[in-house]
Amino acid sequence: MADIKLKDLRYLVAVADTGHFGKAAERCFVSQPTLSAQLRKLEEYLGVDLVERQPRQALLTPAGAEVVARARLIVSASDEVVEIARSHRDPLAGKLRVAFLPTIGPYLLPFVAQRLHKALPRLELMLHEHQTGPMLERLRAGEIDMGVLALPIDLDGLHAEPLYDEAFVVAVPAGHALAARKQLRAEDLRDATLLLLEEGHCLRDQALEVCSRVPVSEKQDFRGTSLETLRQMVAADAGITLLPEFATRGAYAQSRGVAIRPFAKPVPVRRIGAVWRKSSPRAAALAAVSKVIAEHAR
Repeated sequence: MADIKLKDLRYLVAVADTGHFGKAAERCFVSQPTLSAQLRKLEEYLGVDLVERQPRQALLTPAGAEVVARARLIVSASDEVVEIARSHRDPLAGKLRVAFLPTIGPYLLPFVAQRLHKALPRLELMLHEHQTGPMLERLRAGEIDMGVLALPIDLDGLHAEPLYDEAFVVAVPAGHALAARKQLRAEDLRDATLLLLEEGHCLRDQALEVCSRVPVSEKQDFRGTSLETLRQMVAADAGITLLPEFATRGAYAQSRGVAIRPFAKPVPVRRIGAVWRKSSPRAAALAAVSKVIAEHAR
């Protein structure tokens, strides 16, 4: 009886991720008939249906869901075997999958991307963007190599490397009374209407923590999906918001209708760190990337 082939497990995982045979085939760089036929053979070998085939989608059966959970671990371990060999040949070469929070990546990368390329020219960074929960899930599943996010988090098998502390600033409408001040304290935000990101963004919780000692009212009929949405709402005089400092630098330094004011000491900050699996064979490359980011972000 033949052993289960690794490529068949990759096909099954791709179907689970995409919910579609055609999209799974594209991801695996094979034709749809080839992928479908291989999965049929896998089902025949196991003696159980793994995929429920529908006209426009593919759903996992209960057995398929259990098999996919194990298949992910096997595929990830196989990839790590390849990476171990590659890292021994040249630890600072090859592809590295790095994910950033949506409130970090667009604002940090313009300052460090060129420096990373110059310092580590043989590394090819594959950049992703996820919120904290999905990022940690993908990290533990081996789908990404490193996450750059706000600390602390539940590590549980992960290594965390602090990178830098980022100050919060206050964004107010240009005509707001607070815009006339050079610095602000949390008490100055008393009774203000606070604009926040939607649930799932850790920046939302951090902003609420900064304002926890004074009465503020969150705008109940609005939840921002991005910092740029919040910025535009501030410009429309819908309220005020807190922004991380990097979101007010470079191309984001000037926003029409918005005044940015720093906090007086003690300045509220969030700690940004890099996180990767303790078992990762790319630890040397991940540490090198973290060092470059830390040096230039500070």
